[in-house]
Amino acid sequence: MKLSKWAEEQGIQYGTALKWFHAGNLPVPAQQLPTGTILVDVSVNHKASTLTTVIYSRVSSATKRGDLNSQIELCESFCLAKGWEVTKVYKEVASGMNDNRRRLNALLDSEGLRVVVLHKDRLTRFGFRYLERLIKAKGGSIVVINEDKNDEEDLLKDMIAVITSFCCRLYGARRGQAKALKAKREVQP
Repeated sequence: MKLSKWAEEQGIQYGTALKWFHAGNLPVPAQQLPTGTILVDVSVNHKASTLTTVIYSRVSSATKRGDLNSQIELCESFCLAKGWEVTKVYKEVASGMNDNRRRLNALLDSEGLRVVVLHKDRLTRFGFRYLERLIKAKGGSIVVINEDKNDEEDLLKDMIAVITSFCCRLYGARRGQAKALKAKREVQP
């Protein structure tokens, strides 16, 4: 079956299916003929239909906790439109730079998941491709609803995230030093 026909049956845009093919993320076997036509092998019982759909949402601080619910609602609407049944929702309040998040680690321990996120930075600030490869190796996939169209914009966001993280650590360390000095002065006569 042609890729365009397969994409239509799956309810996705042809451009998205083509992007998945070139990135090696197409959930079914496919090959490109010398003419350029891409054929999808639908005779194979492909794993896309057996994936368990989960939603992952994250905010960086407790003051933004209300955004968790709006992220989840948008992801649930997206899944409903695709006909995917959501079996679990992972909510987390943690920095995207933190590599030891309890809920994310639980998600990564599972196999055969279709992980739906609103933006890729909700999953992680850095190393998105590593997580994507790990989940794919475990028989799953990541679906990002709102992808950045501009690589320069994505790079700029990453740079801002690094600077913000370093500033927070620096000011946090200074605040900790100031508190320690104040406590030391109060304890000493």
